[in-house]
Amino acid sequence: MLRVLVVDSSRERAADVCSAIALAGHQVAAVLSSALELSDQVLNTKPDVIFIQADSPSRDTLEHLAIMNRDCPRPVLLFSQDADSQMIRRAVKAGVSSYVVDSVSSERLDALVEVAIAQFEAFQHMRAERDDATRRLSERITIDRAKGVLMKARDLDENAAYHALRKLAMERGRKLADVAQDVIDMSNLLL
Repeated sequence: MLRVLVVDSSRERAADVCSAIALAGHQVAAVLSSALELSDQVLNTKPDVIFIQADSPSRDTLEHLAIMNRDCPRPVLLFSQDADSQMIRRAVKAGVSSYVVDSVSSERLDALVEVAIAQFEAFQHMRAERDDATRRLSERITIDRAKGVLMKARDLDENAAYHALRKLAMERGRKLADVAQDVIDMSNLLL
């Protein structure tokens, strides 16, 4: 059973969506009339999935979605009557996992939820890989800079500078990149 946060400005549509969610065997965590407090509600209710239904998503809705996606990402299904390709692209860029041009029906709900969750998980995995690659590249640059400092200060070759950094990191029980940053900081202070 999934906990679902519903966002819809229309009370009647929201009631229909809540009924479809209940018929699919899921629980409605909360119902919002707008996305203005989306991040706060996500933090408070901790939903598994977010359903947004709008005739056409407003710029404010997309901005609040982007903030929520940055701070506390969740799979988002957006149901809209707006089939404009630019709107779809803006919605996906804001963090929508699945953009459906139609209304929600209880027969299709489980399949749509599964697609949104799978898309969300794939995106989160790619984001984590990107962040890891960025971190490793940054560490590599820091280590190379520290080697350069040691090579210049101690008249070492690159291999000897690397081994000096590695030895210092092992002696202090710290990561190589952290020791390299210390070397750079100290060289900036002293030189």
